[in-house]
This record gives sequence, C-alpha cells and structure tokens, in this order.
Amino acid sequence: MAHAVHAPAPHVVVLASPGVGHVAPVAELATRLAALHGVTSTIVTYTNLSSAASLASLPPGISTAALPEVPLDDLPAGAHIGTRIVTVVQRTLPHLRALLRSLLDDAPAGGVTAFLADMLCPAALAVAGELGVPCYVFYTSSLMSLVTLLYAPELARTTTCECRDLPGPVALPGCLPLHGADLVEPLQERADPVYGLFVDMGLDYLLSDGFIVNTFDALEHETMEAFRELSDKGVYPPAYAVGPLVRSVSDEAAKHHRCVPWLDEQPDGSVLYVCFGSGGTLSTLQTAELAAGLEASGQRFLWVVRFPNDKDSSACYFGGKTTDHGDADADDDPLSYLPEGFAERTRAVGLVVPEWAPQVEVLGHRAVGGFLTHCGWNSALEAMAAGVPALAWPLFAEQRMNAVKLASEHVGLALRVNAREDGVVPREEVAAAARELMVGEKGAVARERARELRAEARKASAPGGPAHQALAAVVDRWKCAAASPAVGDAPGGGL
Repeated sequence: MAHAVHAPAPHVVVLASPGVGHVAPVAELATRLAALHGVTSTIVTYTNLSSAASLASLPPGISTAALPEVPLDDLPAGAHIGTRIVTVVQRTLPHLRALLRSLLDDAPAGGVTAFLADMLCPAALAVAGELGVPCYVFYTSSLMSLVTLLYAPELARTTTCECRDLPGPVALPGCLPLHGADLVEPLQERADPVYGLFVDMGLDYLLSDGFIVNTFDALEHETMEAFRELSDKGVYPPAYAVGPLVRSVSDEAAKHHRCVPWLDEQPDGSVLYVCFGSGGTLSTLQTAELAAGLEASGQRFLWVVRFPNDKDSSACYFGGKTTDHGDADADDDPLSYLPEGFAERTRAVGLVVPEWAPQVEVLGHRAVGGFLTHCGWNSALEAMAAGVPALAWPLFAEQRMNAVKLASEHVGLALRVNAREDGVVPREEVAAAARELMVGEKGAVARERARELRAEARKASAPGGPAHQALAAVVDRWKCAAASPAVGDAPGGGL
C-alpha cells in the first residue's frame, strides 16, 4: 500500500536590516506566518550594528541566524547611517550565499521556499535569484515611501539640483504631492555616498518577485490602486498590504515598568506621550526647549528621554549611550541632561523615564490622549492601532514624508510642529502644539480621526480581513512556485 507523502511546511528566510524598527516587524511577520499558515522561518540578522535583542522571545517554528561581522573601519567616522547599513549588507553577501546554500541543501527540513529581504537590504535579492529562490522585499514603511524610492533612479537621471531645491512638488501615481525636501533624507545630498546607494536601491527592488508592505488599504487606498495598475502593466512587481504589523499588548515585563502605575493614576486621555522612537536623538538645545515647552503647556506628559547629540539626529539608532563627545559614562543618566529642577517642578503632572518605555502598552493605556512622535512608521502604525492622535516631529530617514501623510486631510491623524530656520522647535511652539493636540479644536478633530483609523486597522487585521487575504495570497504564490518551479507565479492577490 502506498503511503501519502506530506510536503514539509513552507520555509522562508527573512533578512532583517539592523535597527529595532526593522527587526521588530520582521519578528511580527514571521509570527503571523507561523500562526496563520504554518510557515516556518529563519530570521537572519547582522552581527555588525546588531539589533537582535528584540528577537529574544519567538514562537516555535522560528529560528535565527547571524551573519558574521565584517570590517567597517575604512568608512569615514561620520558616514551616514544608511551608508553603514548598506555597506554591511554588501560585504556580508558571501556569508548570506553560504547560509542560503546550506538551508537549500537541508531539503528534509523544507529547504527554502522564499527569501524576504528587508527594505534596506535589496542588494541581497541577487544572491537569492542566483540560487533560484523566489525573492521578495519586506517593506517595513509606507507604500508611498516605496513608490518614491522606486522613482529615485528616474529623479536622479532627470534632475541635477538637490531634492530640496526642486522647483515644484513631486507628483507620483496615487501619492500625495511631495516637496523635494520631504523625500527620504538620504536623497537630500547628492555629494554624500548614501545618495547613490539609495538610488541603486530603487533599481535593486525590481529584482524582487513582489513587495510585502506593512500598510493597510484604508490608509493608502489610492496609492494601492495606482500601484496595482502599474503592477498589472508589468512596471513593478505586485505588492501585498499585510499590515498593520503591530505587537499585541501581552508583554508581562512591560506591565511592571514604572510608567504603568503612574499612568494608572492619571485621568482618561490626559497624558501626552513623548518619544522619538528607538533611534531618534535631540540636540542639547532642543532637549532644553522641549522640556521648557512641556512645562509651560500645563499638560500631563510621559517623556522617554535619551542622551542628546548635537551632530546626529539618529545617534541612538543602534542603541548605546552615545553623545557627540563620545561614549557616555556607564553610570551616566540621560535625565541629567534635562534643565536643572525640571523633573521636580513637573512632578505633579509629568514623568520622565530614561531610554525606553513599553510603547505599545503606553499607547494602549486609557490615560494617554496624545503622542509626540518622530513619525517612524512603526510608531505611526502603533498610534493608529491604539486610536491616539499625534504631534508630528520628524527627524531623519523617511519621517518627513510620513509626517506629511499623517497630517494630510486624508489621514488626519497628526498636527505638525513648526521649527525655526535653524531647525529648532522653540518652547513656545512646543507648548502651543501640546495644548492644541490635547485640549484644542484641531486636537479634537485628530482624536476623532484616530478612532476611525483604529477601527479600520482592526478591520484590516481581523480574521478574513484584507491583511489576512493578502498574506494568504503571497503564501499561495510561494506554495505554487515550490510545487511548479518552472511555472511563473500566478497573478492576483497583490495591490
């Protein structure tokens, strides 16, 4: 009697870019693939610029691997963060090739059904292509951001000025018109090596078989429709909106953070949560202005304070206690950089905590009514999932573009803060913006819109919802490719 042969579960390899903001969504995607489709995963990280600590707790079926450290001492001391990341990606390609070969040879364990490269790692797609593995980009930011990077090679070819000096807005299919200064920050200086690296990234994306994007229909419907039309014409690979990929509130350790009992004592919707993401850094002057503005606003606040840096707004991106004067002393405290007496004077209405707070739990707390944010995409999605309106204060990467989107009439989640010509947001602006968000008319409108977006995000992520359908569609493509490797992927299911 013949026995049925059960094919092993699909196995995907996911290459995570350095940075908590990139590693965390990878972990959430792998978790959902395992829970919803029985897909096993190997998450690959980099020893250089490591952010693997966020992978400490993963469900069964998800394993990790780290690519060996490569030298970076030939890069200039002030090399752009993007240059450092892309250089690491490029220099570890031989190690990635060896890892993929070893996994492909492990056929009884499922081999490799598909390879997913983080949005900052598209140079790795060529390696998977050489080995005959279907390859996808896991794009951890907005679809609009992806469209602008796909357009970057054309922009570089047809213009000679800096982006910020473009004479008119950049209008892309289905996207908000963007001023050149609002395009991703690595494209702002042609003379910086990172410019060419990001232009090449836009070309590398075209090597993929599809884009898995951390967004949802209600948030980017027009962009999705326009992208689908281009994909149907063969201009771009298809895209799948699988978001919002936001960690659920279940971290027991987070519940014991000192900010939680403090929030428990505050009135509903009364607290402004202030945090600039896992990597955002303010200057010494800006830290002082923010403190003075929060104090003058009269609003309750919870502020996650990090070490200031007067040269680099992304200085905390890879963790550590780094100031522009070098490494801070191990015993140093970022709260010591606050204005003298600030914590004591605001003790009745505010709480300052060093380095980190459990953001998903904080945003989901009934006492939090606003979020002063750097507009990193993870933070934006977490605010939407919690139904919390925002004050948009972008710092680097694609955050200016995100701020434009969040404050747009279509999204309406955020109000903008206004900086002076020197880039500093003065204390008067901080105070006025905080009051407007928390108790003003514009804040009330943003609050209502935040509630609507929360409902849309839940609808997208519900069983059988658009995100589930999109993820199922891409898994089906993987299975079809594995079953019939000589047959092209079937269309459908994309944006």
